[in-house]
Amino acid sequence: MIPEPDILVVGGGLGGVAAALAACRAGRTVVLTEETDWIGGQLTSQAVPPDEHPWVEQFGTTASYRALREGIREYYRRWYPLRSEALALTRLNPGAGRVSKLCHEPRAALAVLESMLAPHRASGRLTLLTEHVPVAAVADNDVVRSVTLDDLREGGRRTVSARYVIDATETGELLELAGVEHAVGAESRAEFDEPHAPDDADPLNQQGITVCFALSHHEGQDHTIDRPADYDFWRSYRPGFWPGPLLGFEAPDPRALEPVPRTFVPNPALDPLDVTADQSADAGDKELWGFRRILARKLHRPGAFDSDITLVNWPLNDYWLKPFIGQEAEALHEARQLSLSLVYWLQTEAPRQDGGTGFPGLRIRPDVTGTADGLAKSPYLRESRRIKAVTTVTEHDVATDLVGPYGGTRHRDSVGVGSYRIDLHPSTGGDNYIDIGSVPFEIPLGALLPRRVRNLLPAGKNIGTTHITNGCYRLHPVEWNAGEVAGALAAHCLAEGVEPHQVQSEEKRFEEFARLLDRDGVQRHWPDVRGY
Repeated sequence: MIPEPDILVVGGGLGGVAAALAACRAGRTVVLTEETDWIGGQLTSQAVPPDEHPWVEQFGTTASYRALREGIREYYRRWYPLRSEALALTRLNPGAGRVSKLCHEPRAALAVLESMLAPHRASGRLTLLTEHVPVAAVADNDVVRSVTLDDLREGGRRTVSARYVIDATETGELLELAGVEHAVGAESRAEFDEPHAPDDADPLNQQGITVCFALSHHEGQDHTIDRPADYDFWRSYRPGFWPGPLLGFEAPDPRALEPVPRTFVPNPALDPLDVTADQSADAGDKELWGFRRILARKLHRPGAFDSDITLVNWPLNDYWLKPFIGQEAEALHEARQLSLSLVYWLQTEAPRQDGGTGFPGLRIRPDVTGTADGLAKSPYLRESRRIKAVTTVTEHDVATDLVGPYGGTRHRDSVGVGSYRIDLHPSTGGDNYIDIGSVPFEIPLGALLPRRVRNLLPAGKNIGTTHITNGCYRLHPVEWNAGEVAGALAAHCLAEGVEPHQVQSEEKRFEEFARLLDRDGVQRHWPDVRGY
């Protein structure tokens, strides 16, 4: 039996972990659930190195997110055979990937996240239930009373009641189960007058998902997988807005939409210490091997590793034929087949710079993803159900073309910051990339409050954004920030005997809560920086 906690956090991704940590720091008891056997969500079970803004090393995150980042670096310094030049780097990038200033293996993040939770589990404040999926919720009088979970490992069900419930699921499942008003897919242009919204609302128009995987390369060896069942389909698939086959090294530039060739050379000779990662200057996605590399062999002592490891989250394995929310099983099956087909194509048919075809020495890495087949435990989900919020962030708040490079909405109830381009991948509604400049933005507390329900808080991509603005609010540090604030807010409301809506609407109560966030290192406003 699990004692009734003060706070139930459903979903153990970055937002869920941050929420649990914040609530436990405040002395509250927490039950944290997770669908897979790994906490960490997009950083671990989805196998996506962090996408971050260019100022991340100086400012623009919460203190606890910085602690996570530094913990990952220390993990490599302590346990890996780094060469002396790499070991001395304050800003070590273990994978020397171009997508981020901190590219690393999923297990490194998992180890650090588990360490961050460990003292709270030891004290009994935190109960962690992995391999548990929400299947039902009871709500009445605008309050969520309990959530029922399926135990995937041992079978059976358990129901957990709590005074506050935090939805940190990857698709906002609790919003559906508890009857919380929400949006899914694309809003119509008329709803918020967003220039990039479609004329008509379309719940089935959702960003594509990606089933990621890791590869190393071993010249002279043959690691070719069995031919996937759907390989013939994916080998011949040519999207109407693509310059050629999806399985090919030419793809649209997300920002200009012009065809651009990608290069693919495993284990390049370039010293990883010479790699820079700054998406404001260069998206870094034209050279595929180094784009999301998560282990760079040349950062280590000679002979320690015979190959780099690169994480494959490329245009070639984005899946958008069916929306994930609403058709989860079918979409996931087809997305997995696409990723396996990409592996097989790379091993057997991909053009090489020497004029040949195929890289049979490519080895998919089950040891990196913690799965039998080498595909990530969960698909990378860029979009969730989103609460109908007290405050909805729209394109008018953040798009550079609308507010200017130094503009953007300043929120009196800001509880965090973030920055990223409005980056939407091809969608199930047939849209090509929507990738436009945005300004460094704030996270209003009103975006974490459902309009009606009083004790459920979102803690991820389910906050009050639109289909468009989710494109810049969906990244790792913002999800962590949202989760941390949700956990802190629930704990604060329990301590003060108030409700979240009162904290947001009453100036004095908000100032009290803001002081707590400031004390805990939650940055709520930006210095003078411009968008990109």
